[in-house]
Amino acid sequence: MQKKLSLGLLFGLIGNALFILFAIMAYWYYLIFDPYSTFCKVLEHTTYAVLFSGFIALAVSDVLLCITVRMRLHFKIAYTVYILMEALVMYCELNMYKVMEYYDPYSLKLMMLHALISAVVCFTFVYLDPYKTPYEVAVILCIGVILGGMFGNIIGIRLYFSVLANAIAYTGLFAAIIRMRKREIIEIDCYGDSARVAEYKSVVYEEETDDDAAEDAEGSESETDKPDEKEVK
Repeated sequence: MQKKLSLGLLFGLIGNALFILFAIMAYWYYLIFDPYSTFCKVLEHTTYAVLFSGFIALAVSDVLLCITVRMRLHFKIAYTVYILMEALVMYCELNMYKVMEYYDPYSLKLMMLHALISAVVCFTFVYLDPYKTPYEVAVILCIGVILGGMFGNIIGIRLYFSVLANAIAYTGLFAAIIRMRKREIIEIDCYGDSARVAEYKSVVYEEETDDDAAEDAEGSESETDKPDEKEVK
């Protein structure tokens, strides 16, 4: 299960990194947009492919984390809801002409709501291994980047900017988790992973066995030291 967990974290990193790449490619596309350019058409299709690949990677990451990580139900639900929320936001961004009646990409309230939900989801990641200061600091920094995404509305940037801030924050967070696990700063227990429990039990059993053996040895020595009643008589 630990290998599947590593794979799930890796897919989470790849998915968010692809979102950053998508943002760069989309910005480039709008800068050089030409409806008659073959290059623009190729770039457009490539950009969509990167976006869909990012969501596929996140979906795989979500499934692997849900089936490997023990307990942490709040984290699993929050991460799944986050992926669905980002998919809905990107659908609205790419199909504004269909949903303009319900969706305003420049809405401050919508951007604040998106950033706050994303920050709450990011906070649930701390439950993977709480009370580890370096990990808690990494989570707090990522939450700061996410909340900073809402300020895009102040400078006239649409909700798309908040999505990009999320991608940057979660890319950094997944990279930090992978690095800290390799350096054994944090440990994330998985289903079927009872090595630490078994090791603890074996050590206790061995200590009890050694104590019992010592007591038996002392008892036998004391018995041999007693003089024989017949000899005394």
